[in-house]
Amino acid sequence: MRRMRVHRAVGYLRAAMFVALTAGAATGALAGLAPDPAATPEAVVQVYGARTMGLKGIFGVHTWVAVKATDAPAWTVYEIIGWRLRWSDSALVVRNREPDAPWFGAAVELYADKRGPGVDDLIKRIDKAAHDYPYANTYTLWHGPNSNTFTAWIARAVPELQVDLPATAIGKDYIGSNFVSSAPSGSGFQFSVAGILGVAAGPIDGFELNLLGLNFGASGSGLKLPFIGRVSLPHFIDSAKR
Repeated sequence: MRRMRVHRAVGYLRAAMFVALTAGAATGALAGLAPDPAATPEAVVQVYGARTMGLKGIFGVHTWVAVKATDAPAWTVYEIIGWRLRWSDSALVVRNREPDAPWFGAAVELYADKRGPGVDDLIKRIDKAAHDYPYANTYTLWHGPNSNTFTAWIARAVPELQVDLPATAIGKDYIGSNFVSSAPSGSGFQFSVAGILGVAAGPIDGFELNLLGLNFGASGSGLKLPFIGRVSLPHFIDSAKR
């Protein structure tokens, strides 16, 4: 009987720790990138990222997918949080929170934004893909599977999102025991060896070379470089196209 009480108390403590950690993860002044649900009846899907905590932030970002169905009163965020596995059998977190709040103080970036007719159907597919994610019970910071592996999994399942993840989304190239897949955006193709060596090419991702989990490449959004993420092309290039 005492053992059962101790086990139950430990379970409550773990749950309280998880709530405290996740509640404090995404807080602070909002970036103004996510529309207010109260003033936005249309369906919206957004994909975000922000530098991770501590020294890890020099190398990479944490990414997540946020959805708001038609007339929904709040945002729902889908993400993988690795430390959850310390007291749970799944790292998948689905909760209501402001999607554009800083991540442990780090400013957020918006990678994709879809709105209007047809987006409710995308939200249903996102929910299904999230719950079908095959690596929810495992987490590896480098080279995956991690939070970026999850976001790329969603993007591959719902290519209409047209997500162009930055080079700092380490883990996006992890495709398990497979060697060939669509690129992380769900378009084009990718060849990858355990997420640490490979190439990807497509209309959204552009061309990428992956060496030991570090990405080099270029797409329509600019150059992709390790540590830096994305460097926009000079404005004179845009002017030359006119």
